[in-house]
Amino acid sequence: MKVTHQPPTLAPATPADLLRMAALYLRRHGWHQGTYYHPTTAEPFPSACAAGAIGIAAAGHRVEHFSQLAPDALGDYLAALGVFVDYLDTSEPLFLIDEDGYLIDEHTSPYSWNDDPGRTAEQVVTALETAADEWDDFHTTGGENR
Repeated sequence: MKVTHQPPTLAPATPADLLRMAALYLRRHGWHQGTYYHPTTAEPFPSACAAGAIGIAAAGHRVEHFSQLAPDALGDYLAALGVFVDYLDTSEPLFLIDEDGYLIDEHTSPYSWNDDPGRTAEQVVTALETAADEWDDFHTTGGENR
């Protein structure tokens, strides 16, 4: 390589990329409800919930809470999670109401949605992939960012 040669730089991962990586992680390592990851300490790649899989996609490794992410990975995680929440809000709204009938949260919680007793792994994977596809539809033209 010559001194003047500039190696190609990789494009930053988009929220859609992270959502697809999370879906792939769940297909390969399994889906979990109740916590970010199945509570095993010996396994480096445990089954994960949707948010836990997005965290692994953003960080490249297991993190117990999003607050443990490095600042750049945290921004990527929050952006991807936000895209997922926007998708859930439009496709499968699940709002929490308090005992007085007041709306607790105006957005669908990805945690409550993931942990719904009737939820399946395939529904979670499909939702992550569909959210990624929708993000791409709104933000890219011919494979390039708008």
